[in-house]
Amino acid sequence: MRTEDPVVRQGFKRRLPLPGGVGGRPVAAPFFLLFAGVAAYAFTGSLLCFLPAFAALYGVLLVYDFKSAYWVLLCCVPLSFHVEFLNNSFSLALPTEPVMLLFYLLALMIILVRKESLPSWWLRNSITVVILLQFAWLIVAVCCSRVPLLSLKFLLSKSWYLVCFFLIPAWIIRTRHDFRIAFTVLLLPLLLYIGIILVRHAAYGFRFYYIDAAVGSLFYKHVDYASVISMFFPFVLFAGSRREGRKGPHYLLLFLALLFLVAIGLSFTRAAMGGVLFGFVVILAIRLRLAQFIIPGFYILCLALLFYFAKGNRFLQYHPYFQDTYMRHEFADHLKATVAGKDMSSVERLYRWIAALRMSADQPLTGFGPHSFYYYYKPYTLSAYRTYVSENYEHSTTHNYFLYLMAEQGIPAMLLYAVLVLLVFVKAQGVYHRLKDGFYKRLTLAIAMSFAVFFVNNLFSELLETDKVGPMVYLLLAALVIVDHKSRTGQELS
Repeated sequence: MRTEDPVVRQGFKRRLPLPGGVGGRPVAAPFFLLFAGVAAYAFTGSLLCFLPAFAALYGVLLVYDFKSAYWVLLCCVPLSFHVEFLNNSFSLALPTEPVMLLFYLLALMIILVRKESLPSWWLRNSITVVILLQFAWLIVAVCCSRVPLLSLKFLLSKSWYLVCFFLIPAWIIRTRHDFRIAFTVLLLPLLLYIGIILVRHAAYGFRFYYIDAAVGSLFYKHVDYASVISMFFPFVLFAGSRREGRKGPHYLLLFLALLFLVAIGLSFTRAAMGGVLFGFVVILAIRLRLAQFIIPGFYILCLALLFYFAKGNRFLQYHPYFQDTYMRHEFADHLKATVAGKDMSSVERLYRWIAALRMSADQPLTGFGPHSFYYYYKPYTLSAYRTYVSENYEHSTTHNYFLYLMAEQGIPAMLLYAVLVLLVFVKAQGVYHRLKDGFYKRLTLAIAMSFAVFFVNNLFSELLETDKVGPMVYLLLAALVIVDHKSRTGQELS
């Protein structure tokens, strides 16, 4: 694939030279720091002693081989973990956020030096246009925020997510070989974590009540774990569906797809399971050229339900009894309680959805500001839907991304997200039927199915703003934009 920018064409393909090739100077310091780290570790026993050496080595890699350094970043995304600082008032996702910041600053420097480094095909794509409109409205919401410092932090975080995982892939991922590398560097750490969690869960007899204990600190909660692996499952599935060439890799990938499916089931997460089923529906709809009807139908259904329950405050007739609404220890009982309206997590969601709708009525245009929901939602709640966890010690938010956007960024932000969801499925359908190459057709279906899984998971959470799911979603969108460009320019052979 020929890139439009000579900086991208030449600079991002450079390889890290051997020490002798550059006089030994650029790589001597990192190895000295590594030796010093070993010595310091021998005295202190702290792994933090190795941090300066690894940072210096990665800096050398970033300068001499931008592309390989980016693969390292992708590999770190599933492995990231949160560290609290300043008496738990500040947290950082390591190692991803510091590395993302490096890429973010470097990308901004490249854009400032060479404005033509922004590919015109990337800028013209309708998905890019909607995402840029979302970001522009986010700036407006931040300017009108009631919690300006928290909202500004949110804006900065969103900006480097977009640059690192939506813009930079347009520079780096150019061939099917690049897509395979991206798949591999994300697959390997996920397999490691799935293995660890399954072994831990086995010690608890694979019981529903202990899934969070099995996940431990590897993910924030079992919902995040289930969301990530269910989103990646379509890529493993479609990679295993290729029958050309040697049968060994084909059978291995099919086995891994089965392993992912088992892990999703044992995560006991309703949204992830429903998301996978919805993903298969989307695939069928794309093949039948019906994808453009799925999301509008869903929106119409949601609006009809909203009007039905809002009319005459009908929703108050369905409020649960506080003492009967609690967390069940078995998954079958959990599902029964959900159907009966007595599941604590489901009712707590309703408690916050009502608050978000009432908040939006007060601030319909710009919302209360990003990161503001927790600080303002309590006066808007209804005690009839209160549960045992309504004190919300973990500072969680609405558990519905549409309402989350309405409450914090206003109705325009919610509408832009609604348009983006519809656009992704419509564009994936157009790209799929325009492509001839089997590899890119399978890739397009995997992207569409993965986004469908994310859509369902995100209906009940705010996963787009998390450090593991957010990057994957923007990578999905970037991949769709890239494949769309290939399908229009006849570059399917690259």
